Amino acid sequence: MSRRAQFAAALAALALPFAAQAQDLAITNATVATGDGSAPIENATVLVQGGKVVAAGAGVSLPAGVPTVDGTGKWVTPGLFSAVTDLGLWDVEAVSESNDTEADGSPFNAALDVTPALNPASQHIAISRAGGVTRASVAAFNGNSIFAGQGAVIDLADDAALVMKPRAFQFVELGEAGARLAGGSRVAAHVVLRNALREAKELAALPAGSARQSDAMLTRPDAMALVKVLDGSEPLYVGVERAADIRAVLALKSEFPKLNLVLVGAAEGWLVAPEIAAAHVPVITMPLRDLPAEFEMLAATQSNVGRMKKAGVKVAIGMFTGGNQPRYAAQQAGNLVALTRLPGAAGLTWGEAFAAISSVPAEISGFAGKAGVLAPGAVGDVVLWDGDPLELSSVPQDVWIDGVKQPLENHQTRLRDRYKDLDRTYLPKAYDW
Repeated sequence: MSRRAQFAAALAALALPFAAQAQDLAITNATVATGDGSAPIENATVLVQGGKVVAAGAGVSLPAGVPTVDGTGKWVTPGLFSAVTDLGLWDVEAVSESNDTEADGSPFNAALDVTPALNPASQHIAISRAGGVTRASVAAFNGNSIFAGQGAVIDLADDAALVMKPRAFQFVELGEAGARLAGGSRVAAHVVLRNALREAKELAALPAGSARQSDAMLTRPDAMALVKVLDGSEPLYVGVERAADIRAVLALKSEFPKLNLVLVGAAEGWLVAPEIAAAHVPVITMPLRDLPAEFEMLAATQSNVGRMKKAGVKVAIGMFTGGNQPRYAAQQAGNLVALTRLPGAAGLTWGEAFAAISSVPAEISGFAGKAGVLAPGAVGDVVLWDGDPLELSSVPQDVWIDGVKQPLENHQTRLRDRYKDLDRTYLPKAYDW
C-alpha cells in the first residue's frame, strides 16, 4: 500500500465513531435476578466475556484473570428493555423543530420509518441509560392517519450505532383515537385498515413493474410497507383499549391469518384475557391506570396486568412516552408486586414483575433469550444496583451494554452537581428570605 493510501486509510479510521471494546468481567457475591421470571438468587455470580453473558447464578466458576467486582450487598440484573418509547425522537417536546414524533402533513403514513430521525446524542437516551435501561423499541405517534409508521429497536449505548433492528414493527391506532383519525367512527377505522391490507395484498401479487389499480387509496410506499405486515414478518402493533375493540382486533386473524399482532394499551384487557391468551397475542401496557380517562377505559384497573398474566397472556410493561419515562419502569413493576398484598387485587411475583420490564418486552420485540435476560449467549447488558431494583430508593451504580461500561452522566446530573454546592456569598440580600 502506498503512503498516500495509508494516509487515506488512517483518515478514514479517524472519521469512524469510536467504539469501545467489550470488557470481560465478573460480579460476585451479589443478589442476581436473571430476568426470566424466576426469583432472585442470593450470593450469586454473573460472568460476561466478549460482550456476551457466559453464566449467571450460584456456583459459577471463574476463569483466571477475569476482572472481578464485589457485589456484596448489591443486586445485579440484565438491562431493562423498554417497549414502545419515543426515545431519540425529540429534544424539547413543545419545540416542533426538535420533535420528530409525528408527521401531520406528510402524504405518507405506513411507510414512515423512525430510523433516520433517531438521535443517539439525545439526553432522554442518556437519562434512561442512567436508570438502567439498555434496550428499547421506539414508535412514532399518529399524524393524520391510523397508521403511525414503522418503529425500530435500539440499544442505549454511548455511541452512534444505536439501531439494532430498523422497521421492527408497524403501528396502527384503533379504538377512539383511530376513530377520530379515520373520519369519526370505529367503523371507518376498520374500513381504512382492511382496505389498506387488501391493497397491500394486491400489490404483493402483481408482477414487478406492473401498474396498480387506478382506485388505490394508498401510496405505493405505504402499500409496500404493509406487505411485510401481511406475511407476518413485521409485527402489527395495534393501539386499542376497550374490550369490544380488542375482540374486533383479534377477529382480524380470521381474515388475515398471518398477521403477527401485538396489543398496545389494552386497559380493559382483563375482561377478555382468555380470548387474548387463546389467540397467542402479547400485550404491552401501562400497568397502573385505574381511572376511566376515556369511555374506552371504563373498566381500567391496576389489577389488569395480574389478571391477564393469570389467564396466560404474555404481558410487558411499556408505553413510555412523554412524561412516562423509561426509567420509571422499575417503580411501576414494583407496584405490581405490592398489589399481591392487597385483598382482592391481582399483582405479580417479584420475578414476574421484573420479567415484564426485561425479558418479556425483549421477546415481544423479537429478541427472546438475547436481551433482557442473564443467560448464556445473551447480550452483555448488566446493571449493578445499590439495592432491590424494584424499590423506589434503589439506583444503578454501574451499567454495561454489550460488555462495555457506560457513562451515567447526563444533563440532569450535571445540573445537580453544578448547583449542589452553590456559593451564596455574593447573592443579593433578598435571597436571605
